Amino acid sequence: MLRHELHPGKLVAGLSLLAVAVVYAGDAGGAWEAPWFVALPLVMVGLLVAGVAAAIHGIRPHGPARRSGRARGGEEPRLRE
Repeated sequence: MLRHELHPGKLVAGLSLLAVAVVYAGDAGGAWEAPWFVALPLVMVGLLVAGVAAAIHGIRPHGPARRSGRARGGEEPRLRE
């Protein structure tokens, strides 16, 4: 199975939009009352947290560079032929 890179910013953004959908689905189903303006703060805070998560993920080294102690993008020494 092919593995893909984790994007925590996209994950947090998707979960925040899913939370907005759940709030309005509960309102539509009659489980609770949600005012019309609830979506704006939920989306804005979710996008802010997603941006922070993406920035933190982008700053720290990951993958083999983190395990070996080298900075990300460090060049490998070339072997002489």
